[in-house]
Amino acid sequence: MTHPAPEPLDLDDPRTDPKAVAASAAERIAEVTGAPSHDVALVLGSGWAPAADLLGETLATIPSTDLPGFPPPAVSGHVGTVRSVRIGETERRALVFGSRTHFYEGRGVRAVVHGVRTAAAAGCRVVVLTNGCGGVVPEWRPGTPVLISDHLNLTGASPLEGATFVDLTDLYSSRLRALARQVEPDLAEGVYVQFRGPQYETPAEVRMAGILGGHLVGMSTALEAIAAREAGLEILGISLVTNHGAGIGGVPLDHQEVLEAGRAAAGRVGSMLAGLIQRL
Repeated sequence: MTHPAPEPLDLDDPRTDPKAVAASAAERIAEVTGAPSHDVALVLGSGWAPAADLLGETLATIPSTDLPGFPPPAVSGHVGTVRSVRIGETERRALVFGSRTHFYEGRGVRAVVHGVRTAAAAGCRVVVLTNGCGGVVPEWRPGTPVLISDHLNLTGASPLEGATFVDLTDLYSSRLRALARQVEPDLAEGVYVQFRGPQYETPAEVRMAGILGGHLVGMSTALEAIAAREAGLEILGISLVTNHGAGIGGVPLDHQEVLEAGRAAAGRVGSMLAGLIQRL
């Protein structure tokens, strides 16, 4: 008696169902952590890694490469682990992704959004997407956290395949932004513009982003947010301005500057995230 070949788990294989790979990763997370489900997911961008330690007790840490579909991190400042964190003194769990796959790595959009699809398969209802970004608004100094109210996807790509029509009207939840302001009332908000990267934006591109209505420029988040909405997650986006956009501050851009700004702001943004997560 012959059996059909198993469904391939390689995200690059067009025969693969990416949601099946996410379900397989979620099953592995449940097995390792002993938690059948998690409640909220956080994706930590450049400079945000120290903030994770302030969220609560880490109950389990999994190397991301031990999970189906996850490659090793390719960017300095990202931590290649998935952590299961107790939220305060409750029994609720947060799933913390210490790294993400960027579109410029060339692994395809499926790999870029695999983390948020895994979070949804693991039972999360809310995802917090963070990033380090360039600021278009001169008054937003490095170290300033900004809520994302909307985005411009300038990658020329989408995580949706086929005739999949998803409403993005309230993509970045107004309810969650209001909760964030209960923790930090002075939080600004703005429109995030995702470029393909990996090169930093030119001064002309930064000016273009501002003309189009953008306030923040970077190389992540928008594609993940679209996939998260398709998966039914409620989304909060928070950018940490780590540098002025090209032509705004008058100094060359450097990735080390991004990491240093994140470390300098880690206490503030970590406390803010901890207070917010406990309110979700």
